[in-house]
Formats: sequence, structure tokens, C-alpha cells
Amino acid sequence: MTLTELSRHTGEWLRGDGPEGDVVISSRVRLARNLAGLPFLGRCTPDHQQELEQRLCREILDSGVLGEGGFYVDVAAAGELDRRLLVERHLISQHHAEANCPRGVAISADESVAIMVNEEDHIRMQVLRSGQRLDEAIGRINTIDDKLDQRLDFAFHGRFGYLTACPTNVGTGLRVSVMLHMPALTLSGAIEKALRAAGDMHLAIRGMHGEGTAAMGDFFQLSNQTTLGKTEQQIVEEFTGEVLGAFIAYELAARDGLARSQRAVLDDRISRALAVLKAARVMSTSEMMYMLSMVRLGVNTGRIKDISLDTINDMFLLTQPAHLQKILGKTMTPTERGVARADYIRKRLGVK
Repeated sequence: MTLTELSRHTGEWLRGDGPEGDVVISSRVRLARNLAGLPFLGRCTPDHQQELEQRLCREILDSGVLGEGGFYVDVAAAGELDRRLLVERHLISQHHAEANCPRGVAISADESVAIMVNEEDHIRMQVLRSGQRLDEAIGRINTIDDKLDQRLDFAFHGRFGYLTACPTNVGTGLRVSVMLHMPALTLSGAIEKALRAAGDMHLAIRGMHGEGTAAMGDFFQLSNQTTLGKTEQQIVEEFTGEVLGAFIAYELAARDGLARSQRAVLDDRISRALAVLKAARVMSTSEMMYMLSMVRLGVNTGRIKDISLDTINDMFLLTQPAHLQKILGKTMTPTERGVARADYIRKRLGVK
């Protein structure tokens, strides 16, 4: 599998199916691990970082945790465009893309598993599932963790649990997150209330590509912040039952409220967005994300019946800057990308 091949289809996180898929785009679980007896990455010498990267690459591939067709990308040796592509597909973090040390990522053929090497910790393993499938994701990542634990000696303290570079990850080292599409909360003006509620519940809420990124297209990444003093199962159960259910209910209630009290406004926003997508000759990423968000809302609420979610999801991902350039095989200026993006969207919508 090559990165060019990856760029031609949507990944696991934006496949568009799964329970509660109209609100919950994807589920992700992530485990942070470090090797016992070795300094954390920031304290390693460059030579130790290189040795660590090579060893972990070999151990991960030999363990079989990726399944058939799994592959490894040397992120340090990859070009800027390829690194950006991996970020857009949620296979590496922004930090991992921009770091300056030997590092890589092991990826399963279906992109549901990605294991970053030398990110903030020695290993950051993640499992992505489309829709609300946190239980499936935690089951898969526990299997991966067990297999790697048989080959590697992870740093563990009897009182504190797994030891990590950032104190907020100490304990289980588990982060649970979901990507939510919440356009109705944004349209109704209730999104700030929802964001404050997330803070009150000690949750992190970020943009589409995680920490340090803005929320575009009404996509928000919601995750736990507490990993110490709870088991992995407790974290998942509390997040799923007490947190996620509330945010899904907030968004669905906002959609119902808009349909009842502001139907004309809702229909106008959706219709205008679709008209712009069909007519535009130049379109920026942020404008595209907003317009597609409105159209996706129209599809989910039954107002648009002749466009599939698969088509919407393809357009969301394949018109991102790195994907466009990778698909077309050339580096482009922002204006050139804007033209190519508009052309691609019109073709997907059947407009010449």
C-alpha cells in the first residue's frame, strides 16, 4: 500500500456508517506506552531515538498486530505533502508531522489501526472505527496492547500505572474520543453552551485534527482528560453512557428545534450551500467544509434525497489540501487548489 493509493479513497474515520453515524462520525481509542529503563523521548539522545524507532518498527511489524497488508511509513523521511496527508487521514498527529526526530507510523491496510513511534511517547497506538463503536475499538486495542506487551517491556508503576511523558496520561494511558458533527448546535447558537458543558465535565473538545486545530465544518473532537485512578473499562463506560449520549441528544434536539421553529432558515441554509457547491469555480477549504456541513445536515434530515453520505464523505476528505495535490500529482498554490477543489465537487455533484 502506498500513500498515493491511500489518497484516492476515504479512510476508516470518515467511512460514514456505524451506530449514531449521523452525529458520531468516528470513534477512537488511543494508548500511550513507553519502554521500561529508557528515558522519555524528549530526554533521549538522537542516537537513542534512532535505535528506538528502528527497534519499535521491527517489533510492531513482526508482532502481526496490523494484520495482512499492514505497512510502515518513515515519517521523518516523508515529504511535507505526505506528512500532511497522514494528518488529514487522522493517522498521525499534527505534532508527529512537525517533529524533528526519527519517527514513523505503522498502519493497517484498512486504516483502522495506526501506531505512532516516537511521537510524544515511545508508542502511541490508536484504533479508529466509523460511527459510535467505542466498545469495538477498546476490544481491538486491548488485543494489540497485549501482543506488544509480550514483546516489549512497558514502563509501569505499581501505584501510578503506565508511565507517560505527559502527566495527564499516567495511569491507563488511555484516551477515548469521538468525532462529532454538530451543525444544528452551531446554527441555533447553542454550541458555546455545549462547549462549556464539556469543560464542566472535564472533557477536552478540539477541532477536526486534534489539539491546536480549529473546528471546521462543525466537526468537533471530544475526549476524556482523566486516565489516572480508573480502569480502561470504567473510562469507556462513563464516556459512552454519561457523556456521549448527552452530546448526541443535544445535537438531535437542536435539529428538531430548528425544524419546528426555524424551518425556513434551515431549508435556506441547506439550499444555499448546495447551490454554492454546484456553482462555485474557486473554493477554499474552510468554505468547502461549511457548505458540505450544511449539505450533510440536509441529507441526514431528509431534506436532500439525491446525494449519498458516501459522496459527501468523499468530498470532505478528498478535497483537503494534501489529498488534492496527491491525487492530481502536483504541488499547487492555494488559488490553484481552490479551483481544483471546486472542479472536483461540481463533478461529484454531476455538474459540468
